[in-house]
Amino acid sequence: MKEKIHPQYGASTITCACGNVIETGSTKKDIKVEICSKCHPFYTGVQRFVDSGGRVDRFKRKYGLQ
Repeated sequence: MKEKIHPQYGASTITCACGNVIETGSTKKDIKVEICSKCHPFYTGVQRFVDSGGRVDRFKRKYGLQ
């Protein structure tokens, strides 16, 4: 590898809007994110499925699944 063309890799802190702090390594010193694995609905199990416009009901009626 060529010398003096690569960014410096070091310790980094990732801070989420919910207050969660993650220590990792990166070329950036501090990273701020809006959502993380602690507050994301998919990982916390509070994910809600929204039926927009009755699509599920229309599908069930169309194919006789009710």
